[in-house]
Amino acid sequence: MQLASSGGRRLRHAALAARKFLLDSGHTVTRKELSATARDAEKALQLSAPQRLVLGQLVACWGEQVMGRLLVWPSNQRLMATTGLSERAIRNSIRTLIEQQLVIPKDSPNGKRYAIRDAAGNVIDAFGFDLTPLYARRSEWTAALAAQKQRRELLKRAFDEVTICRRATEEALSALAQHYPAINRAALESRFNLLRARTPKRSGTTLPDDLLKAWAEIRSLAENAFYQAGCDGTTGRQIEAENESPQETCDKGCRAASEPASSYELPSRLQLPALIVDACPVITNWAHPIRDAVDIIAAGRFLRASLGTHPSAWTEAVEEIGAIHAAIAAIYVLQLYDDDVSSGRNSIRNPGGYFRSIVRLIKSGNLDLEAALLTLRRRKMA
Repeated sequence: MQLASSGGRRLRHAALAARKFLLDSGHTVTRKELSATARDAEKALQLSAPQRLVLGQLVACWGEQVMGRLLVWPSNQRLMATTGLSERAIRNSIRTLIEQQLVIPKDSPNGKRYAIRDAAGNVIDAFGFDLTPLYARRSEWTAALAAQKQRRELLKRAFDEVTICRRATEEALSALAQHYPAINRAALESRFNLLRARTPKRSGTTLPDDLLKAWAEIRSLAENAFYQAGCDGTTGRQIEAENESPQETCDKGCRAASEPASSYELPSRLQLPALIVDACPVITNWAHPIRDAVDIIAAGRFLRASLGTHPSAWTEAVEEIGAIHAAIAAIYVLQLYDDDVSSGRNSIRNPGGYFRSIVRLIKSGNLDLEAALLTLRRRKMA
């Protein structure tokens, strides 16, 4: 059966659901508190400009009357005059506020909005709008604003990570083009341009879930391509897994007969372990004192792992130049690498390959270890 319209307000489910919200007993609501709650609700619900204007004027009409509900009764004409909106915009905004369970309509028998006063002139009831749900749900607005802030921070961090990966990828591709132009970069550059086109601006509200992962992958690929190009063919021996424990490497072989007995003898010109200690402070990472050749070899074998050098490199060095020279070379290279990183130059990209190069120079007689250590000590004491 279809009823004829009476000209009144249509009954809505939200208006009935909002009646469950009540004020705290014994608490007097001030206009300042109600205004602050309205501002939080506007942000939490992301109300439109007309809706914010109408809600603000309804709150401004609250006169802090002593009643069980927060009732206001401004006419549409007054709302039109104070907001500058049309009557249709006023009606649409009020309908939305009711749907959002911010206000409850309280209609009079004749459809007018007015207050009921006692003999003394005090307002005891009114027909208009009830703002009780707006204030009673203030904890919801606080929680919603906190969640919005957290989402904004997470989105900001995600965009920051994308920016970092993009810049790092650009730098790696630029370095490849500058230092290794023969390397084919077409696939990387194509993927980079595709990702850059997919990335939204920071003003966007969302970031695709797989986009950050894709940026991290292309950054890793670009930087790895540049690293491999700069390793000069020595990467194969350096990327093998280090399966030995550094302590076992030193403890098992420091005084065993794994190297020839002559390899424990100090060279005629390197009689003072103190020279190595002064020139290479990194040897302090070896917890034991350096007193003789055995201690130097043990320290060298232990610190060799810090260079990322495969054990086979140590074995080859011992076979080619002897255990003592191999140990001193490892300590010397580690000190050069530590100084390079501390200075920020980062010119030694592959310390394991650098160790192999030093061993070859020592074997060919193009590097004097004692002279190199003396130079390094003078530099440390300067």
